Amino acid sequence: LDTIRATLAGGPLAGKHLVVTSGPTHEPIDPVRYIANRASGRQGHAIAAALAALGARVTLVSGPVTQPDPPGVTVARVETARQMLDAVRAALPADAAVFAAAVADWHVVNAGDRKLKKDASGRAPALEFLETPDILATVAQMAEGRPRLVVGFAAETGKAIEHGQGKLARKGCDMIVANDVSVDKMGGEVNRVHIITQKDVESWDRMDKGAVAEKLAQRIADALA
Repeated sequence: LDTIRATLAGGPLAGKHLVVTSGPTHEPIDPVRYIANRASGRQGHAIAAALAALGARVTLVSGPVTQPDPPGVTVARVETARQMLDAVRAALPADAAVFAAAVADWHVVNAGDRKLKKDASGRAPALEFLETPDILATVAQMAEGRPRLVVGFAAETGKAIEHGQGKLARKGCDMIVANDVSVDKMGGEVNRVHIITQKDVESWDRMDKGAVAEKLAQRIADALA
């Protein structure tokens, strides 16, 4: 009811533009294979929907997912990390950016333009890897046009708070939403997150991703007020 009332009244984010990334990226190995992860886009899409419900104009940059487009949200569909960074840049300026996508860490430099085939040697093909663009750090460290609030995500398999604090310092963002995906599996329907800022750490109870999104959206609205 609070969300509906806020929407009808314009909402606390009325007049604000927010960019959200969601889902995985796919980094090609050849035309039929790619590097990816288990991200479903549930959390990022839920965040985009929750921000729109608070009155924001939302641009959602989504990797390959099966989630339906959130209502009232502009969606840019991408595949690779490079494409996601380009789409985020094209969507700026924004009042805030929320980087919920699980971007692949590496791409294959020598990706084949044809399907890589087995041969009689029994050896796997030699793939050369390079890091993908760091979208969060790129936007958080912009000299001009940086969003007022930059939120990153950290999916960890242990020491979520410790690693999230390190990521906050390295990337230069304002907030990290950290969770342990060895407890609540990546791509699932529930999350237990820790909200990390330079001032403190706030650990939320385990809840479904829609509830996490609504609580985070209100936290963002408060920060931008």
